[in-house]
Amino acid sequence: MPSISTTITTADGTCPVTLHTPNGSGPWTGVVMYVDAGGVRDVFQDMAARLAGFGHAVLLPDVYYRHGDWAPFDMKTVFNDPKERSRLFRMIGSITPDMMAADATAFFDFLAARPEVKGDAFGVCGYCMGGRASIIVAGRVPDRVAAAGSFHASGLVTDEPTSPHLLADRIKATVYVAGAANDQGFTPRHAEILDQALTDANVTHTVEFYPAGHGFAVPDNAPYDPEAAERHWVALQDLFKTALPN
Repeated sequence: MPSISTTITTADGTCPVTLHTPNGSGPWTGVVMYVDAGGVRDVFQDMAARLAGFGHAVLLPDVYYRHGDWAPFDMKTVFNDPKERSRLFRMIGSITPDMMAADATAFFDFLAARPEVKGDAFGVCGYCMGGRASIIVAGRVPDRVAAAGSFHASGLVTDEPTSPHLLADRIKATVYVAGAANDQGFTPRHAEILDQALTDANVTHTVEFYPAGHGFAVPDNAPYDPEAAERHWVALQDLFKTALPN
């Protein structure tokens, strides 16, 4: 799939991005893909290209851009290396919900101005921390998000006042959440609470679990599960086909 690399000016600096599009002239519906904790790397360029092949212009932003020229993580070893694990969690914690919302507004403005993109409401999807970001953005920037997909995310339901589930009554998007099996960051009880919040808010949604571990959709994650990954691609196609404006 064709792609371009460029930057987007945000309130906090300059965010490197790639924009992946299908073959042809377009325009296409726009989607922002939020990476997992490992950040942007080749495997996510491949995933963004695959999603573009379904008929979307897919923006892949470096959500860690505030850290400058940060060193990439090796997802096969990062959790067994105390120093790298500490750095990973510091970087995850450095991105606040306010930052996510401000960045998303800049991302959506960029997409809306591109000739390859049609419409003024977009899709978002994400993995791990990116799955949490997708729900937060859907609640914080509701008029710009028509569809939100979240895969093996943790922290969707917490005791904090910034918990994503508390944004349910602001969400206008169709929401799809796929949790991982035996994930202490998103348990069946968390799913029940999230499902009820979305139901009470009359949000069209699906909350379900895949029989695979946390990280099942991302090929360089140790728990990657090809069957679950293919299921997630089908779910994304269905979500965006039905919820994004034509």
